[in-house]
Amino acid sequence: MSGTSRRLSGQGLSDWLRLARTPQVGPVSFAGLIGRYGSAGKALEALPHLARRGGRIDPLKIPSREMAEAEICALEDMGGQMLPACDPDFPALLTALDPPPPILSLLGDASLLGRPACAMVGARNASAAGMRLAGNIASGLGAFDYVIVSGLARGIDGAAHAGALEGGTIAVVAGGVDHVYPPEHADLRAQIIKHGLIVSERRLGHRVTARDFPRRNRLISGLASGCVVIEAARRSGSLITARYALEQGREIMATPGSPLDPRAQGTNDLIRKGGLLVQTAADIHEALNNQRPPRLLEDDADYRAAEPATAPLDESAIDEVRERLHALLSLTPVPRDELIRQCGIDPAVCMAALLELELAGRAELLPGGMIISAQDQNA
Repeated sequence: MSGTSRRLSGQGLSDWLRLARTPQVGPVSFAGLIGRYGSAGKALEALPHLARRGGRIDPLKIPSREMAEAEICALEDMGGQMLPACDPDFPALLTALDPPPPILSLLGDASLLGRPACAMVGARNASAAGMRLAGNIASGLGAFDYVIVSGLARGIDGAAHAGALEGGTIAVVAGGVDHVYPPEHADLRAQIIKHGLIVSERRLGHRVTARDFPRRNRLISGLASGCVVIEAARRSGSLITARYALEQGREIMATPGSPLDPRAQGTNDLIRKGGLLVQTAADIHEALNNQRPPRLLEDDADYRAAEPATAPLDESAIDEVRERLHALLSLTPVPRDELIRQCGIDPAVCMAALLELELAGRAELLPGGMIISAQDQNA
């Protein structure tokens, strides 16, 4: 990404947070709005108009400035901070995601975001041997100056964090950074806050739901240059993290296990499909030390630019295609490029129309350029 980094404070930061916390504004729409209007403040002014154009009847529930400032102050009172995607300290690997998370809540040692990192995930119902291996590898990678990134879940995640406390660890959580989950990791979480870092996309007080875990998994892989899977069944959520890592151009690694153990079927399958077989921290260090730098994608919107990235769009052109696009959507994800091809329209017009449909609750824009239909929230 080109452009000049910007540190936000005061109203600029609260506007950025308000836009990120507005229902119906996901990471993709956020990127489109910043690219179109150049600032969160101008995007906020445009939201009601855009939502009405998309067919929304009830008004969007845009958080007030007081609500945003209260969240910022509450996090600061805990010793944490907000890190918007336009900030120069925002991790370069996350900045290059398509799209990056608009803003992160941090609690702990934020300097860990600037160090080389390796993600480590695996089964919640891990074996004793698997958890011992995860702890040993995490500790060994710390000696090579790698930070361990994981999700603070039961099993392999917890063992990896515990093993990495001395060398440095980042826990990406699905709820707010103040939400203790799972409860049995309360002590480990406290140790991570003291010696490591807790990271979340979600607002303070947000309690975990099933929909939050894919976004968390995307950040786990996105923060690291490689991802190691230790024990995972064929349908394990850990394989979702590995898939994100593959899409992001990260090194995929797995530890082998017995073919008689269901917890090894997913990891063995990863190796069979081309994932790198690793057994020690030295194996992982060698793989990451020799890998090519991850391919960093250019985003449609440059969060670090100070001006709108696109010229004003003709609303009549958007009106002509909006309902045609909506008619093509279903609950099966479809690539944005395919919609552009079928409709024969300008990509900027397509994105603007889809953004209006999402704000109206009629479509959902997913990371990676995929679009699905959404239940009309005005029905």
